[in-house]
Amino acid sequence: MIQLYGHELSGNSYKAKLMLSLLGLDYEWVKVDLLAGAHKQPEFLALNPFGQVPVLVDENSILADAQAILVYLARQYGSQQWLPLEAEPMSRVIRWLSTTAGEIRQGTESARLFHLFKATSINLEWANQKSEFILTQLNNHLAEREWLELGHPTIADVAVFPYIALANDGKISLQAYPNVGAWIERVKHLPGFIVMIGIEEPAAF
Repeated sequence: MIQLYGHELSGNSYKAKLMLSLLGLDYEWVKVDLLAGAHKQPEFLALNPFGQVPVLVDENSILADAQAILVYLARQYGSQQWLPLEAEPMSRVIRWLSTTAGEIRQGTESARLFHLFKATSINLEWANQKSEFILTQLNNHLAEREWLELGHPTIADVAVFPYIALANDGKISLQAYPNVGAWIERVKHLPGFIVMIGIEEPAAF
């Protein structure tokens, strides 16, 4: 049985849960109480010395980092739809995993941490600027396509989705980005889609 260690308010934990659900995989959810510091205890650090969620355990494989978990699940249990093996299409998908860990983390994810978790060490002005930048880029990129790459859902969409859909938690409005809003609704209508706190059920088409 696959085990997924995470927290219900973690967007990175959610993207791993979402991928498991999209693939129709059974798993055991193991809550890591971040507010109580469980991620810094020896038992959890034995799984991930970085002290971060999510962590996925699949028999003898222990995987940390949400993007790495998406790659693993796509290759181990999914089809090439989710992560192709050919060099160019694979690189197009991987680019968005890097964007997730870069511009999106610096932007909407950081703004959410500031407002929702009172992470006052974050430079909010910088986070807002980065949010505007990446949302503008996404909105332009989605102007003539339904999915981020390859004309169908991939792990690029799963990776980018959570912290864009959770932008409101960081007091970032998506009103000026209609293509992003339409893409969010398309993701929500994928078979196997699940919600989290801050991400509601899809609107009816």
